[in-house]
Amino acid sequence: MKNLIKKIIVFKLDILAKLYIWRFKPDIVAVTGNVGKTSTKEAISVVLGKIKKVRSGKGNLNNEFGVPLTIIGDWADDYYETGNSFIFWCKVLSISFFRWFFENNYPEVLVLEYGADRPGDIARLVRKYRPKIGVITAVGEIPVHVEYFSDPSGLAREKSKLISSLGSSEYAVLNHDDPIVYDMKEKTKAKVMSYGFIEGGTIGLSNFDFRIDDSYKPEGVGFKIHTGSSYLPAGRQAFVPVILNDVLGKSQALAAGAASCVGIIYGMNLIEISQALADYKGPKGRLKILNGIKNSIIIDDTYNAAPSSTHLALETLKYLPAKRRVAVLGDMLELGKYTIEAHEEMGNFSGSIVDILVTVGARAKFSAYSAGNQMDQKNIHSFVNSDSAKIKVQDLIQEGDLILVKGSQGMRMEKIVEEIMAEPEKRKELLVRQGKKWLNM
Repeated sequence: MKNLIKKIIVFKLDILAKLYIWRFKPDIVAVTGNVGKTSTKEAISVVLGKIKKVRSGKGNLNNEFGVPLTIIGDWADDYYETGNSFIFWCKVLSISFFRWFFENNYPEVLVLEYGADRPGDIARLVRKYRPKIGVITAVGEIPVHVEYFSDPSGLAREKSKLISSLGSSEYAVLNHDDPIVYDMKEKTKAKVMSYGFIEGGTIGLSNFDFRIDDSYKPEGVGFKIHTGSSYLPAGRQAFVPVILNDVLGKSQALAAGAASCVGIIYGMNLIEISQALADYKGPKGRLKILNGIKNSIIIDDTYNAAPSSTHLALETLKYLPAKRRVAVLGDMLELGKYTIEAHEEMGNFSGSIVDILVTVGARAKFSAYSAGNQMDQKNIHSFVNSDSAKIKVQDLIQEGDLILVKGSQGMRMEKIVEEIMAEPEKRKELLVRQGKKWLNM
């Protein structure tokens, strides 16, 4: 019965979404990848928002429910507050149907996230909601969601479906630094643009550095974007600085690189793009800088976790100044047969960087074991879940500590951040998963 209701809701959502696209004819910019989708989606929205009316999906509304839900309206807040209830869907379907007749301020551009949990997901979304621009962020050697695919290459093939059906008048924007992603250029007829730190992309990124204040607190990141691409008419600025506040990590620069490619497609120059990116704040739980208790600093990366994003977060921790480096790492889920290998690698890397390691979950214990080969066992602490870990983490913290908190969303690592942040009364403003749906779980 539940599956029948689900099919009916999806069927009606599809019809409504197609009606909205038919009537309003918005451009669709679709973003996929195993890491960096949400940051990239938000960066693109900020850039295009300077010249177009834009709507982007909030959170991870990236599946057969979430994508049409974003197309027919800005329903994300209601969804996360009320949950997946029958009353909610009745409200959505009825209001959106009548709104279709009277809407006169529909977005010109939809920036949508296309997710792939299982084979066929991307192809299905592209078939229903064909994009003008397809953006692929990163895959990595052991990608998240690989559990439901035969191997990582199977998941990569699924991601490539985003651009394989695009025509010669459309655009594929690819991460030049990820060889698996960049090789997808052979699978599309679209105009290909790329971005990255490795030389040769349409948008080059360079001079990346962390911005640190006088008290050695991280403030954000700075880098330069540049291009000599034939996509730019002569006389346009080809080399400009970008500053992103309150976020950390090269992943944020890569998100800005993807957004720069999309901005160029829409006729913006690099100065305009750089100015627009000054308003980019990054999504909650994505390498965000928060004040912690005892005059500590938190790097909140609790949105989700995959091997590549965890490695990047630890690398960020490694290169920032701190009296002590503390990593609180939860399970990385949906890795299938690669679970043990990925967690052991995470432990080996973190053990070479941190002074204190806290692991959360059964899988992360493999990280604790392997970290023990590189650091004193007394500085490694393991817990079953975030509720059992949060008080101990609070006790462990000392003044001046730099604390990375990261794990898959199912591990609810934001509960630990709430326990150790200096202003817990601002949790709804600063942390992920603060809607009633999550808080009641």
